[in-house]
Amino acid sequence: MTLKKKTLKRGAASVLAAATAFGLLAGCSTKGEQAGAGAASGGDGASKAQLTLKVEVFDRGNSPAGMTVTKNLVTKWVQETFGNPNNIKLEYIPVPRAQEVDKLNVLMASGDAPDIVFTYDPNLVYKYVQQGGLMDLGKLIDAWGANLKSYLGKDTLDYGKFDGVQYAIPAKRVYLGKYSSMIRQDWLDKLGLPVPRTTQEVYNTLKAFKEKNAGGSGTIPLGLSLAPASIEPIIWPFIKKTSDEERYTLMQLLGSGDRPTLMPGHKEGVQFLNKLYNEGLISPDFALDKDKKKLQQDVMTGKVGMYAEDAGQSYGTAPDIIGVLQKNIQGAKVTPIDPYTNEEGKHSKPAYQPAGMYIMIPKTSKNGEAAMKYLNWMAQKDVLNRLTNGEEGKNYTLQDGIPILKDEDATKNLLYNAGDMRLVSNGLDLGDKDKNLKAMALAVPEAFRKDAAAAYQNGLADGIPPLRFEKPIQSEVKYGKVLQDKYDELIVKSTMAKPADFDKVYDAALKDYLSSGGEEIKKERTKAYKAMKK
Repeated sequence: MTLKKKTLKRGAASVLAAATAFGLLAGCSTKGEQAGAGAASGGDGASKAQLTLKVEVFDRGNSPAGMTVTKNLVTKWVQETFGNPNNIKLEYIPVPRAQEVDKLNVLMASGDAPDIVFTYDPNLVYKYVQQGGLMDLGKLIDAWGANLKSYLGKDTLDYGKFDGVQYAIPAKRVYLGKYSSMIRQDWLDKLGLPVPRTTQEVYNTLKAFKEKNAGGSGTIPLGLSLAPASIEPIIWPFIKKTSDEERYTLMQLLGSGDRPTLMPGHKEGVQFLNKLYNEGLISPDFALDKDKKKLQQDVMTGKVGMYAEDAGQSYGTAPDIIGVLQKNIQGAKVTPIDPYTNEEGKHSKPAYQPAGMYIMIPKTSKNGEAAMKYLNWMAQKDVLNRLTNGEEGKNYTLQDGIPILKDEDATKNLLYNAGDMRLVSNGLDLGDKDKNLKAMALAVPEAFRKDAAAAYQNGLADGIPPLRFEKPIQSEVKYGKVLQDKYDELIVKSTMAKPADFDKVYDAALKDYLSSGGEEIKKERTKAYKAMKK
């Protein structure tokens, strides 16, 4: 879509307008007075005038009392350790996590985006590339990114190349599991039920939870939100095994992950959701809960018997879901499970690619060199460890070379948004897969470590990695945001339809989805697949 200049002057009337307009406003300057950025203990000199480096940060609304995402113990340490020695003032620009794409579009359209921005959506990155809004980072990485090159490696860095140019720096994703399911073990024990190990057993268990009113008044057998972490673990096991060609042509990349919208079995997965909804087995207001906050609240107040989350998120992180639950409900016990099964009996589920979020420097930035030095400073082992674990002795101890966090408020308050400050790494990498998994489990409070280890393993089991074309699919870039909304609409309408109307409602929603860009994506992916196989 092309916007006229007069539309821009009216202030980008919609987010979509903002998303496509910013390229017209983008300037082009990577030079200027830059400050150095050396190791954690110092720098390579300071410029005469202090430089302000603006950095995006996710605001999840979970800051401890007296702190914000822009002013906390870690931002203070970064300023003292990196900023002050290099005569750089760090200014953090908060972006609500649940609205990160919309907010980033507005920032980019305004021409006043931070010097460092990021997203998990590769289609959004490519949209910015096409509109001329991103800085070419190739020379900057060659000049100032030695630590980044060493830490990320070529394979991860290549995920940030679009049309052969390094427009983004992908964070290294250490753990590739996405989701894990949890169940109230005390409810199972109370009813004399085993842990469900198949999709059919899940249904039987949920029915028992409801019929026996296992959680008392307001029992919700299966907690559900409209977030992918709730929906995908249920639908993916229904997807039929197909050829590589079918997978490449029928999958659709929406947001940060593949959606099996057109794959055989998808309709059956949604129909299972419809069955659960009409029998009163899932959260009645799931359609209004896109950020999972209502689901988490229901879990913490003891209403929910089973739910799915981002793997390991229930343990110790803010909000401390299971910790709060156990404070609220005496005797509450939660067990990690991997219950949904496909036609082969496998626990199929989506997995992450080895690259995490995409870090970008807008073309409007005049601080490209300083931004790269900041990211390069962060890619050092000691800096990554400090951002992840705090100080040895004060916040953690070492056990077989693995940091063990102290289970105390001071450490929790320090590291509550560690993952959001540690931009270049999605997880602390100790150089060994098994060691990384052990470290992840040891990072949660001691009482939960065994269960956390099981939840992380469940997240990896039978994981299906995303597909990747060498060049982004243009129609996914064009329609991705619209189709994500259409997909959510399909899920909501079809799930809430009367059973007798399911086919009619689902087919109509899918037709709307296809006519809104889905069919165009399918055609382009088919063409791209054939070209890739030549």
